Amino acid sequence: MSLRAIPDSMDPTVVGSIDRELDRVELDHRVSIRLAIESGSRAWGFPSPDSDYDCRFVYVATLETYLSPWRTRDVVETPLTDLLDVNGWDLAKALRLLVQGNAVLIEWLMSPIVYRGDPLFRDRLRALADEVADRDRVARHYLHLGAKQWELFERTGSLKKVFYALRPAMALHWLRERPGAAVAPMHLPTLLRQCELPAELSAAVTELTDLKSRTREMGSGSAPAPISAFIAAEFACAEEIFVKSRVQDLTRARAITAEFFRSEALAG
Repeated sequence: MSLRAIPDSMDPTVVGSIDRELDRVELDHRVSIRLAIESGSRAWGFPSPDSDYDCRFVYVATLETYLSPWRTRDVVETPLTDLLDVNGWDLAKALRLLVQGNAVLIEWLMSPIVYRGDPLFRDRLRALADEVADRDRVARHYLHLGAKQWELFERTGSLKKVFYALRPAMALHWLRERPGAAVAPMHLPTLLRQCELPAELSAAVTELTDLKSRTREMGSGSAPAPISAFIAAEFACAEEIFVKSRVQDLTRARAITAEFFRSEALAG
């Protein structure tokens, strides 16, 4: 049984194009796509009427590819169109970045929109992420991502950038409330539901999200005060709480991920 979770709000014609593109990738590149999800604003929970589609996938190549001395690219990129952005990572690349603290694979694993995938593979990979992801490094990833977007907002006034800063800030808040966790939801409404937040902040986020869902171009303006204060406070707090640099022994994490990779590569 393959995973499939597509909201009714998504254009079935575009979804069909994505399905065909994924089929073509498997055929042309001789890979097995183990998980394909939506990673953009639609999956984050704040799409605009004209939001494009950002499909990301994790694939496993043939055993022949992995045993060859001639290295191949560990990324598959398809031609970018006005509406579609479809590309993916080899499982080995995804695992290396996970161990290094990159939160992108975690985001993909937590996406509520799934085009296709092996449910057992996703469950095993989620469990692996829970075991090896370093919460300090993951948090610093969110901090860097969010601070960069907030800086762009302050420079341009683009209200769209507020969302790109708010979601990492909310993920940081979620992590702070759960000291033992490293894998936060990617979906902004889920983060809102699972966090203890002031009523005025939740109301401001809901209002701004509703505006984005109705507006093709939000334009420029000032961020609502509760949102601005929340973002600034979370980034400042994260800077203090989540350790920036420390010596880390990755031997165990590398061994665990290597065993996972070997089992999936041998499975074909």
